[in-house]
Amino acid sequence: MDDTPRLPLVYVRGFAGGTRGIDKAVDDPFYGFNEGSTHIRVGARNQPYFHQFESPLLRLLREEGYELLVKGDQAAYLAEHDEIPANTVWIHRFYDRSATTWGGSPQEYRLENAAVDLLDLVDRLREKTGAPAVNLVAHSMGGLICRSLLQKVLPDRGRGADCVAKLFTYGTPHGGITFDLGGGLFERVRDTLGIAGADIFGPRRMYEYLTPQAEQDPEGPPRGWDAREMPQGPGTLPVERVFCLVGTDPTDYDVAFGLSSAAVGPHSDGLVQIERAYVPGAQRAFVHRSHSGRYGMVNSEEGYQNLRRFLFGDTRIEASLVDFRLPGDDDLVWQGDVRLSVRGLPVVMHERLAAHWCPIQLGASAEERQGAPVPLATTFLNSGLRQAADEPMRFILELRLISLRERRGILSLGDHLEQTADFADTLVIDVGTPQAGPGIWATWNSEIEGAIRDHYVAGTPRVDEDPAPGRWVAHIALPATAAPLLGGDARIRLVATPWT
Repeated sequence: MDDTPRLPLVYVRGFAGGTRGIDKAVDDPFYGFNEGSTHIRVGARNQPYFHQFESPLLRLLREEGYELLVKGDQAAYLAEHDEIPANTVWIHRFYDRSATTWGGSPQEYRLENAAVDLLDLVDRLREKTGAPAVNLVAHSMGGLICRSLLQKVLPDRGRGADCVAKLFTYGTPHGGITFDLGGGLFERVRDTLGIAGADIFGPRRMYEYLTPQAEQDPEGPPRGWDAREMPQGPGTLPVERVFCLVGTDPTDYDVAFGLSSAAVGPHSDGLVQIERAYVPGAQRAFVHRSHSGRYGMVNSEEGYQNLRRFLFGDTRIEASLVDFRLPGDDDLVWQGDVRLSVRGLPVVMHERLAAHWCPIQLGASAEERQGAPVPLATTFLNSGLRQAADEPMRFILELRLISLRERRGILSLGDHLEQTADFADTLVIDVGTPQAGPGIWATWNSEIEGAIRDHYVAGTPRVDEDPAPGRWVAHIALPATAAPLLGGDARIRLVATPWT
């Protein structure tokens, strides 16, 4: 753990369903964020490898120095103490008042009420810790509660979003939940009847709790309204302070005996479709994990490592493909497979693959066909997590380019070789630190002799191509084998900036 001051962290859980689900949810003292896992998708002979992940809650306590102040009741502890430490974890228990297990008359659950209660918790934490803001970490519907706080509750009260420093969401349906099956019938029934309160994932209800009262149209969302968008301007949380973890594994989501994943479709985490799981402009990573369960993203090493580096990292790296020229064949469709791994971790931090229904589409527009920059990945590094103080921070960016020939939208199989890359190589990137020396070193694996683990940086780093302070830019030419596909000027652009 470094010496950077910690902000209070608030966990916000996902959708529990009707009364029966709510009653089950409130039985857990930490609303599920204490749940770990023992499975990880690596290992020999195609067998899952045993990997004991303690839970994101315990890992933050052990690795980042947080405290969990309960003593019978977190709310009571907060009320009874005038001062509490800022490096503490809190659970937003918004479902308690809607449970039947406490006796009395349970209240109907409304997402807007949960957002109002969240603001009350945030204000009390800021008052008693002295912290300027809190970090919010949410799963599924919890991310919509956080956005309702930011986009409706605070504006309705004439307040800005400075009480929230960062928002991290796991599998949140930022664009709602839709289904591949039914031709829209399932969505209409859900939104009309509001079965178990699930209409909160439809456009009308999302418009209500994501739009300030003064801006709402009584007729409902205007044509073209996109629930994923977070308005930007004075007093709002910048989207760069939002991170969306997107799951791409529907097969391991076994809710309703697999009916959910079948209805939502393969391009999803089993409940939330990939294109609806992020806020445009926000930081994001794609991981081959399901919405929840044994291989769920919340109780995964991939989720935790992205969370930890986003909250506590000190360097942001953005990688893009620039200055490329695709062949002038209108029948060719180009896709990019990308993986990003950080040294010392047993998991892939980010992977967008055709096999997972989320490749990077190249040349989708005329601008892109003429080399408009295509973002490949963004990652956060923490210099305090290196094995040795004198070594740079290393990560790799694996890039595969695949071409498909289509005629009138039909795949042509005459010369097709499924999942065969026209170009494949791995860029090994080392980012300097004050101890190891500032700068970026980058080498393609095809130019490295022997194992990558035995490769050590030498010589001076690449020249910083941006004279502006606090921003380091380098362009790395692709290997010569890529020139017939992308042109001789194609490069990977790396931009490093401080992250706090």
